[in-house]
Amino acid sequence: MMKRAFQSGNIIRKRCTTTSASIGSIGRVRCYSAEADPSQYQYGPSFGLSPDQQQFQDLARSFTADEIIPVAAEYDRTMKYPWDIVHKAHEAGLMNLHIPEAYGGPGLPVLSCALISEELAYGCSGIQTALEANGLAQAPVILAGNEEQKQKYLGRMTEEPLMCAYGVSEVGAGSDVAGIKTRATKEGDKYVLNGSKCWITNGGVADWYFVLAITDPNEKPHKSMTGFIVDAKTEGITVDPKLINLGQRCSDTRIINFENVVVPSENVLGKPGEGFKIAMGAFDITRPLVGAGAVGIAQRALAEAAKYAWERKTFGREIGKHQAVAFMLADMAIGAESSRNMVWKAAWMKDQGQRNTYYASIAKALAGHHAVSNANLAVQIHGGAGFNTEYPVEKLYRDSKIMEIYEGTREIQKIVIAGFIEKEYSS
Repeated sequence: MMKRAFQSGNIIRKRCTTTSASIGSIGRVRCYSAEADPSQYQYGPSFGLSPDQQQFQDLARSFTADEIIPVAAEYDRTMKYPWDIVHKAHEAGLMNLHIPEAYGGPGLPVLSCALISEELAYGCSGIQTALEANGLAQAPVILAGNEEQKQKYLGRMTEEPLMCAYGVSEVGAGSDVAGIKTRATKEGDKYVLNGSKCWITNGGVADWYFVLAITDPNEKPHKSMTGFIVDAKTEGITVDPKLINLGQRCSDTRIINFENVVVPSENVLGKPGEGFKIAMGAFDITRPLVGAGAVGIAQRALAEAAKYAWERKTFGREIGKHQAVAFMLADMAIGAESSRNMVWKAAWMKDQGQRNTYYASIAKALAGHHAVSNANLAVQIHGGAGFNTEYPVEKLYRDSKIMEIYEGTREIQKIVIAGFIEKEYSS
């Protein structure tokens, strides 16, 4: 097993070369205090980071500055999968963050993972999505896998830079998970899988898939599904050509087809009929992290817009001094800061063992909205310059939209939130 960059809080890190004195580093200076002693706030809210959390953030920030930002535009242009970054991130210990120490991972809390996700997405959310998709596929195994499954499928992820994928969505079943058509028929001590999964991140590069399939069509939708771990090299699996997306173009998105794919019963996650519950349970972990990625985009958009606003002059002064532009920047700061706080709350609640579904949906909806809004305002502040590839804001604009779509659209998050409100306040 390779030497990890951090184990049990012992972290190898290097300082980011970006300095807080540079106007170009706006957004790299956080409004929370890194020096705060959390023990002073043990009886109330604290926005200070622990020493370990600060080190995780520093590591991710320096990695982003050194390895991601210099190559992000090229990966976007070529749409190649960022294998070079994947290998470096694995070596640095910035992948597979949820995997418990018992299986070779760091077993980080969700809040620490959120700090890392934001920093990586600041550099390129396409690369961050490729890395973070492992966490989504691994979450059902962490939540419901038995010891043998965890040793086999989580353990291998920490030994070499492998990818995995979460296979739930279908052409006719994105937000409506209950509408999936993929079937798994039990035959003796195995299941035979037939169907297709669509928009699967890491689909073409995965070593294994988490697949949700109907096993009992006579049951109610939420009890009719079972989750499976499926090795990607199993006979009968075909992978369609890469889908060309609006943004995050280096991320690998595919349609995966299953034709009479034999899956041993030992690869069933949990019990038959528990698949929907397991698949949805993963979102309480991953939606705050999608929100963190959206905060990274929002923060980068603010940084790029502010830098440009104090370089570009019109009517004899910097455009940042015009109230119209200054108010746009203020709105961007409000969006980034409020979204970050909501992401932190949702992540913190999960780490405390509390149900965070309500707050995870708020965090994901809020941060996704402000990622799109901030990217749009960044393009507006750049004017014509923002409409071409000379500046990074056009990429941010394209990359941001998916934050309101994947892992539950903004509208689905509102349905979840409204359901909690109804339960709380209806007579």
